[in-house]
Amino acid sequence: MKNALSWILILFLTVSLLNNCFSSKVQREINQKTSFIAKLRKIYSSGDSSQWPAPLLDEEAKPYFSEIGHLPEVPFPADNPYSADKSFLGKTLFYDPRLSGSNQIACASCHDPELGWCDNRTLSFGHDRQLGTRNAMSILNIAYAQSLFWDGRAGSLEEQAQMPIQDKKEMSEHIDIAAGKIAKIKGYELLFVKAFGDKTVTKDRIAKAIATFERTVKSPPSRFDLFIDGKTEAFSDNEVMGLHLFRTKANCINCHNSGYFSNNRFENIGTALLGSKHEDLGRYLVTKKPEDAGKFRVPSLREVTRTGPWMHNGSFMPLVDVIHFYNKGNPEPPQKKSTVYQGVTLHSEKSQILRLLDLTDEEISQLEAFLGTLSTRTQRITPPELPE
Repeated sequence: MKNALSWILILFLTVSLLNNCFSSKVQREINQKTSFIAKLRKIYSSGDSSQWPAPLLDEEAKPYFSEIGHLPEVPFPADNPYSADKSFLGKTLFYDPRLSGSNQIACASCHDPELGWCDNRTLSFGHDRQLGTRNAMSILNIAYAQSLFWDGRAGSLEEQAQMPIQDKKEMSEHIDIAAGKIAKIKGYELLFVKAFGDKTVTKDRIAKAIATFERTVKSPPSRFDLFIDGKTEAFSDNEVMGLHLFRTKANCINCHNSGYFSNNRFENIGTALLGSKHEDLGRYLVTKKPEDAGKFRVPSLREVTRTGPWMHNGSFMPLVDVIHFYNKGNPEPPQKKSTVYQGVTLHSEKSQILRLLDLTDEEISQLEAFLGTLSTRTQRITPPELPE
């Protein structure tokens, strides 16, 4: 009996010792993690990005890299400088459905300020309820884009502004006819005089006015901007870790960099679906270079939580699914990697930057939390009264 009690006591003491050791180890790990996050919080909110840990960059990304940070001042072209009157005219035209063939579709139909300046649809409806072929990109911060549309077919906002008006699936109106309709509206005369010096209405003036307005659609400072400027408590611990992961293990920084959170380049991320009924040749349709098949413009991540669904075809919702997709290395179906287009055999060559990331569930959650800090509150925009 005495021996049995002794063994029970020894077993109890051993289990207690092991539990204490395990608890101590867990506590040490918690303390180390807390200390690491505290250090990151101090560095990232220092106001000096030169103190930040070095980003993990692929060699091919280095020539196009610039550190994430604030949006700079909006650049206006020399041949279309800003004026408040021109911007107001552009805003009015942006909301005017009379630019369309049906007199029912305006730019604002697909770029609603209350929906992140897009329409939150997979594909937009246009003329005669036709479905578009790509997701409508947000115009938030579009002044910082170096080319427009998913395939970069417009080199400026002035050029871009005319294209949806003439597109048969979108607004379906000849640009000269659209300008003629605006010219016949008496109420527009004073607006054109204020913006351009006389009442003459041309397609170029319409484009310049709309482009000027679109350049004013800029995000206010986000929590990310406040945090890196020194508001240390603007981020939770998860958001701090998400920021660090964004610049390191999660591989996002290779393409989503600068204050615009885009390198303004074109990448193949394995979503072209070549050889299927949903195939999209992307940048190739503009350049006719085989290596551009399946490439699309890298979108900005500012306001990303407000601008879903995501990808050129609006195929991802919710946002965490996008993170899972990248975490898995963007698996591309092997049977959907080639196609024959106008007698040319094209292949989808996914970017070498994309690979398995091995993010844990916790890290995915942290990364998603950080992305939320790049979005701001919905700004209420009062639509202008349309001239008569």
